[in-house]
Amino acid sequence: MDPPRIAQLLKPFLGENALSTEKLQSISTYIDILQRWNARVNLTAVRNPDETVTRHFGESLFAARHLFPNPCVSAVVNAPEVADVGSGAGFPGIPIKLWAPEISLTLIESNHKKATFLREVTRTLTLTNINIQNTRAESFMAKRFGVVTLRAVEHFEETLPIAANLLNPRGRLALLIGSSQLPIAQAILPSIIWRKPMPVPASKSRVLLVGSFTNE
Repeated sequence: MDPPRIAQLLKPFLGENALSTEKLQSISTYIDILQRWNARVNLTAVRNPDETVTRHFGESLFAARHLFPNPCVSAVVNAPEVADVGSGAGFPGIPIKLWAPEISLTLIESNHKKATFLREVTRTLTLTNINIQNTRAESFMAKRFGVVTLRAVEHFEETLPIAANLLNPRGRLALLIGSSQLPIAQAILPSIIWRKPMPVPASKSRVLLVGSFTNE
């Protein structure tokens, strides 16, 4: 897909920010791989390239710029540790990594074919400091993370507390969900202090909901 077209489609999601030519080319390459895989493995129901940019990359990058408003390419010491639960086709985890290369990213995906896809994408885009875990999130309790993301997972009610259990005491849980899921999240995790939901641009009902165990 043409990088200038990608840049145009992403404008509503990035605010005053803009992606470098290199990052736009990475997204273009990512889309090519996704379309090739989608022909034989159902990674995402969205097949139109423009919709792929807005619904997947746009939403993911909207979350990225709120979670990491000042990304620094060279900040490798004490890099934020991020886990993407039920990563699927890599959203929002990989776009967040493109936005903030300094993060240490763990993609948790139980489906073997999807995990293989994630490995191909990270290898092709030459992304570093990414750990792909082909396992269920509830069985991955080896560490705790500063940020845990969750988007478009099956069995949302069951997965949500598992994702919260991966947080360190000062960590943030970031959910990309429909507005109808807000009361469910708040009811399931009453110990989480939720910030005001942020509407995702170009969407009627999608929101970014961020919460943590503390007010900090």
